[in-house]
Amino acid sequence: MEFAMKSVQQYMKSVQQYIDETPTWEDRTPVADTPMTLMQWRIFLLAAAGKFFEGMTVFMTGVALPLVAQEFNISAAEKGMVGAATLFGILIGATALGGLSDKFGRKPMFIFEMAIFTVFLILTTFSPNFPFLIVCLFGMGVALGCDYPTAHLVISESIPSRARGRLVLSAFGFQAVGAMAGTLLGFLILRGSESIADWRWMYGAAIVPALVVTLGRFFIPRSSHWLMVQGRVDEAKLALKQLLGRLPPYPKSIDLHDPHAENHKGKAHYGKLFSKKNRRATWLAAIPWFLQDLGTYGIGIFTPIILTTAIGAKHSDERNLAEIFHNDILAAKGAFMIDILLIVGIIVAIVLADRVGRIKLQIWGFIGCAVGLFIAAMSTFTGGGTQVILIFAGFMLFNFMTNMGPNSMTYLLAGEVFPTKIRGMGAGFAASFAKMGAVLTAFLFPILLKDIGTAPLLFILVGTSLLGAFVTWKLQIETKGRNLETIGMD
Repeated sequence: MEFAMKSVQQYMKSVQQYIDETPTWEDRTPVADTPMTLMQWRIFLLAAAGKFFEGMTVFMTGVALPLVAQEFNISAAEKGMVGAATLFGILIGATALGGLSDKFGRKPMFIFEMAIFTVFLILTTFSPNFPFLIVCLFGMGVALGCDYPTAHLVISESIPSRARGRLVLSAFGFQAVGAMAGTLLGFLILRGSESIADWRWMYGAAIVPALVVTLGRFFIPRSSHWLMVQGRVDEAKLALKQLLGRLPPYPKSIDLHDPHAENHKGKAHYGKLFSKKNRRATWLAAIPWFLQDLGTYGIGIFTPIILTTAIGAKHSDERNLAEIFHNDILAAKGAFMIDILLIVGIIVAIVLADRVGRIKLQIWGFIGCAVGLFIAAMSTFTGGGTQVILIFAGFMLFNFMTNMGPNSMTYLLAGEVFPTKIRGMGAGFAASFAKMGAVLTAFLFPILLKDIGTAPLLFILVGTSLLGAFVTWKLQIETKGRNLETIGMD
């Protein structure tokens, strides 16, 4: 009987083995890579859209903020609340909702989060007062927080291992595309009408695309990895058949087995993240991400304000509307130029992640961020053209290195270093822990910028970047090219 079972299993494969299977030529020479199906590309694009909306709405806040402040007559602390509201929502969403994909499945949460985002996006556009706006920005953040782990898992559990790094990062790169699009959109709207209500049009422009993406997420299969962990083998076969649908059909039949079934027994709970087996992965996923968010969101959201502050633009409270528009347009132009390097950085990360590895890119990226921030800080001790050159060079280097390294690699690692049963919880915990850094810096940035100045603030971020490099080196777990089913099982 035992011999018969082993014989049958020789012809059975795991979910990832089916996904990773490569075709061969007639002489049995294997093709270099696994061809992607149309469904796999659909999943990729729908997940990438979530990152686009995050980049667009979060980083557009820096352009919208002066108009929001003027319309609602808010203080410096209240400006910090505007910048922090979405990020605090991301923290709560990643904590409260991120782990639910382990309980209810990837697809239901994938749909739910985008529906919630769309509802609050509409409400944000029509906010009648400041408290209502804060609640709506927080609501959008909750949805985006859920998207952090869920979108990663939806992609990584649907694609070949050899392409996982570059495709997950390509989707993550749409955050940078969204940041650029949000800044550009803000600039174009400001140039077009010069109305105090222009910030509403900035958010409103994303409503129709968000509705389309929400609808599209209904038409993807569930995760076969998750279904197998739940013991729902027949459903896993059907979902895998939909995922790998090709013309001509291949594979023609699917026979699944789970080589790690024994490890999936027992109830998943957050305590498992801190067991002896998983705690190293938990801290590797969480601490460097926290440290990089201190810089990425502080610099990203407030680049327009830092630029106008550093190059001497007026920032008195008694400004007329024409001056607000003038400074906001200039800052938006500068921020857009700097944000181009986010795109360049993520492209380099996509190329190198499956070649060089996640850990090396994260360490060197942190070091590069520290150098860029140091250059930007030194600009405050000069004047004229030299000051402008240094601050732009520093921020451009920072944006390039953060997206080549820690901003992209922390996201990638958080969805890879945990076993399937607690992957959603682990990625969700890491994202929520990281967003504590983002909320902290977003709230305190305008206050500290006013109280201690630009240079001391940037020097603090130099230190946190170097600390991120050290922690990554100390806790390193390389996941390049590894089968997801084997990670966390040794």
